[in-house]
Amino acid sequence: MQRYSIFSLARNALAGHRNWAQAWRSPPLRDRYEVIVIGAGGHGLATAYYLAKEHGITDVAVLDRGWLGGGNVARNTVTIRANYLRDASIPFYVKSVALYEGLTRELNFNLMHSRRTMIDVVHTYPKMRELRRRQLTMDIYGATYEQISTEEIRRRIPALTGGGPDARLPIIGGMVHTDAGVNRHDAVAWGYARAADARGVEMHQQTPVLSLIRGADGRIEGVETTRGRLRARKVVVAVSGHTTTLTETAGLKLPLRTMNLTAFVSEPVKPLVDVVVNCPDLGFYFSQSDKGELVIGGAPDSGQSFRRDIKQHVFEDTVGAMLELFPAFRKLKLMRQWGGHLDITHDASPIMDETDVPGLFVTAGWWGGYKAIPAGGLCMAHHVATGQPHPLMAGFTVGRFKHLDFIMETGTTTAR
Repeated sequence: MQRYSIFSLARNALAGHRNWAQAWRSPPLRDRYEVIVIGAGGHGLATAYYLAKEHGITDVAVLDRGWLGGGNVARNTVTIRANYLRDASIPFYVKSVALYEGLTRELNFNLMHSRRTMIDVVHTYPKMRELRRRQLTMDIYGATYEQISTEEIRRRIPALTGGGPDARLPIIGGMVHTDAGVNRHDAVAWGYARAADARGVEMHQQTPVLSLIRGADGRIEGVETTRGRLRARKVVVAVSGHTTTLTETAGLKLPLRTMNLTAFVSEPVKPLVDVVVNCPDLGFYFSQSDKGELVIGGAPDSGQSFRRDIKQHVFEDTVGAMLELFPAFRKLKLMRQWGGHLDITHDASPIMDETDVPGLFVTAGWWGGYKAIPAGGLCMAHHVATGQPHPLMAGFTVGRFKHLDFIMETGTTTAR
C-alpha cells in the first residue's frame, strides 16, 4: 500500500500526480472464498479489514450491488457519540468512539475527524430526568456526559436565540457529551477499503447478490450473484435496509422492519456553530461541516418504507422545529436533501450474531450505525473468525427476541 504523507504529496505534485497507486484493486472474481461479506458499506468493509488485520483471514470477498461506499455510509449525518443508556450499549459505543479517534493514523487516510462535543438542548422535565439517568449510567463506564445550565448553552451556541422564557417550549437546561465528533463518511469507506485491499481482501463492485445458498445440511454454502454462483464457508450480511430481502431467500426471518431516515444540508455559510446540536424534545439535530454547510437530520418516516428521497411533511416538521430555536436560519437556502433506508429492530438495538443458518452472520438493525462502524466491524470479525461473540457484542444476539430480553434504546434516537 502506497503510504500517504506530506512527502508523498509533494513528490507526486512534482510528477503531475501521475504516479499515485490505485487505492484498491479490481481483481477477477473467483468462484470460492473462505468468507464473503455482502455490502461494501462501513460495517461490511470494517468487518473485512479486521478479519485480515486481527485474525489473518485474507481470503475474503466484499460484494456490493452498486459502488463502494454508495449506500447508507454515504447517506447520514456523520455524528459520532456514545451517550447511550443501556449497560450493553455504552461500552460498545465508547470503544467505537475511541477507535475513531485513532483511525486516521491506523488506516493512513485522512478522515478529517473532529471532536466537536454534542449539546442536548432540553425543553421538558421528563426528558431532563431521562438524560440525567443516562448520565449516571454512563458515569459507570467513564463516558462523558454532564448537565449544564441554559446560560451555559447559550454561551456555547451563540446562534441559539430562540427558546426563551416566553417561547412555546422554553429551554430549561442541557447536557454536554464532550467525546462526540464528526468526520468524512466517504473517507471512512475508502480508508477501510484501501487498508483491507492492502492485506489481500478483494472488493467487487457492481456485483448484486440475488440469493443465499444453503447446503443439504442446512449450512450456508455461498451466494448467487448476477456474475455467477460463489461458494464460501461463511457469509456476512451487512446490507442495511435490505437485510430481510436477502435472509428470506435462505428461509430466515428476522425481527426487522425497514424505515426511511432523511437529512439535508444548507448552503455553505461562515462558521456559526462548532458543536453538534441535538434537540430531543423537538426531534432534530445538526452540525456545521468543514465546508460551512449545516448538516441537519430529523425523525424517520412514521411507517415502513424503502424510499430514498425525503417526505415533505418530515422536512417541514424538522425545519419548523429548528427555526423555533434558530430563527436566523430561515434566511438559509436548502442545497440538497436525501433519504436512506435502514432496518430497525423492535428495541432499536442492533443484531450482531450468527443466525439459525450455520455459517450465516448478520450485522443489522443499526439506528445510526455510522458511529458504530469501527467497533461493529471489530466485533463482527471476531465472531466470524473465532465462532464466539466478542464481549462487547454479547448482548446483541438475535436470540434475545425469543425471550424478550430487549435492549431498549429508543430514548437515544429521534424516533416518535
